[in-house]
Amino acid sequence: MSSYTQKKGFGAAVWDYITTVDHKKLAVMYLLAGTLFFAIAGFEALLMRIQLMKPNNDFVSAGFFNELLTMHGTTMLFLAATPLLFAFMNMLVPLQIGARDVAFPFLNSLGFWLFFLGAVFLHLSFFMGGAPDAGWTSYASLSLYSPGHGIDFYVLGLQISGAGTLISGLNFIVTIITMRAPGMTFMRMPLFTWTALVSSALILFAFPPLTIGLLMMLFDRMFGGNFFDHTMGGNTIIWEHLFWIFGHPEVYILVLPAFGLFSEIIPAFSRKRLFGYSSMVFATILIGFLGFMVWAHHMFTVGLGPTANAIFAVATMAIAVPTGMKVFNWILTIWGGSIKVTTPMLYALGFIPSFVAGGVTGVMQASAPLDYQLHDSYFIVAHFHYVIVGGIVTALFGSAHFYWPIFFNRMLNETLGKWTFWVFFIGFHLTFFVQHFLGLMGMPRRVFTYMEGQGWDQFNYISTIGALMMGVGVIMMVINCLMSIKGKPAGRDPWGDGRTLEWAIPQPIPFYNFRQTPLVRGLDPYWIEKQEGNKEGMTYAEPLGDIHMPNNSAIPFVISLGMFIAAFGALYNPDADKPWSIYVLIIGLAITFGAMIVRSVKDDHGFHLHKEEILEIEEQLYGKGGNK
Repeated sequence: MSSYTQKKGFGAAVWDYITTVDHKKLAVMYLLAGTLFFAIAGFEALLMRIQLMKPNNDFVSAGFFNELLTMHGTTMLFLAATPLLFAFMNMLVPLQIGARDVAFPFLNSLGFWLFFLGAVFLHLSFFMGGAPDAGWTSYASLSLYSPGHGIDFYVLGLQISGAGTLISGLNFIVTIITMRAPGMTFMRMPLFTWTALVSSALILFAFPPLTIGLLMMLFDRMFGGNFFDHTMGGNTIIWEHLFWIFGHPEVYILVLPAFGLFSEIIPAFSRKRLFGYSSMVFATILIGFLGFMVWAHHMFTVGLGPTANAIFAVATMAIAVPTGMKVFNWILTIWGGSIKVTTPMLYALGFIPSFVAGGVTGVMQASAPLDYQLHDSYFIVAHFHYVIVGGIVTALFGSAHFYWPIFFNRMLNETLGKWTFWVFFIGFHLTFFVQHFLGLMGMPRRVFTYMEGQGWDQFNYISTIGALMMGVGVIMMVINCLMSIKGKPAGRDPWGDGRTLEWAIPQPIPFYNFRQTPLVRGLDPYWIEKQEGNKEGMTYAEPLGDIHMPNNSAIPFVISLGMFIAAFGALYNPDADKPWSIYVLIIGLAITFGAMIVRSVKDDHGFHLHKEEILEIEEQLYGKGGNK
């Protein structure tokens, strides 16, 4: 492909998205896929809350409740929050560092398709004999003896999806380290890029233990491996260690980019530079480091002994310090600022007290004797959701409003956005605040019903009303997004207070991002150019010349499809009445390895976009005079 061609027609557009390696289109696909799974997981949560609305309810059965519980947690963490944050990382990181794409565009596409087809495979379990039912942590003592193929769907689906996440994490590390624009030193990087870097490093170290644990589980369930079966010399506690060595850093994999997003929103609408930038970078790195030191605080009641419990208790308390540094820096950024209370800023202001509440209850759990009382009660459910919803979901909603113009060159409706915030925010606190008291009153988590007269009835009723309000808030958000399709183009820097390079690019963003590589002259480079009256929005480090871009490729989709097909063969292989399963496994692996071989022997050097073509494209996009 030697020149840029404009594709038209629905079929061509679908093919373009299936084969794309453009980080912006992949970001949109992550956004849509993550929203789909977020809606599914939210619906599962609503069904659970309706079941718990009153004592002795029979809205769903005990078995189906366990499936809902497992799929809600698994979907929200692995298949909704992670891809939605990857949507922002994909869209923003290359733009913020002045790059034309990520370091490995092919792997970026492969990472998405592995995630998506792994997620689809896992959700097909509902229609193929039952979903996994051992909780989102899938403790070995439960999952080894779970009948049917639900746990096998969990193991295989998360292996495929996790491989995609690992590939993406590696890609972002290389991109951020090697592809920054001239002048962008590490201490001039936007804080969101910093959090994306540390989060990607966590992915690199946290996902292999999960992969190994899932592989052992696969061998235990399909081939009698006995890694976790204590009756055959195995150890079920090993699964807990492997899971939480992944599981606790996973919380920071999710919450650090959320911190980064708020660190972009708060300075923009306080119209001030982020307070304590250097300390924020240090705190981000420290949180990433300490995140691997605290996993056994999930296991205080296992019997590791007082020494281990004490060490992990101290480490858990220590990790609150850098998080507290961040909170004070956000408050001091707002302090004395010229504040504009937009919808994104509302989410930021709501986030700070909500997340602090989640953090405080987390430090309470760091005390092992107290944890003995609160462990596996609804207090833990309340704490965890204050961190995840109060921290990550509010960041996703606020950032969706803030960055919608970057994604789609449209603005979301501010009035509807503010109504959405209040409905969702009030619903969130109604749902989870009272669950602290349910936990203190002894209500265990993961129970599908309860007897009346224990003092739990009213709090459960309030909690369900709050959950329904959150559901209404999500629907309002989706309506707002759909309404924006018919809105006017937002143009460059529609908020008027953009500080970093992504706001300097004219809209719509061309597929090559920057026609000339920008020169970064300090922290908040776009703000510097605006202060100096530079109408162009950036200073260039090079004259206009030819640009090299990668070709689209269907191979990532084919590799992922082969894994998807092979997973069904692996799933049914132990069943004596399904002899065809081995052939499905072989066909799937043949497709995957065949596509890999094609990729290996095929020379694909991309294409060059010539100077004249760049000027022609910009004239089509922005009219005469290009992007002036």
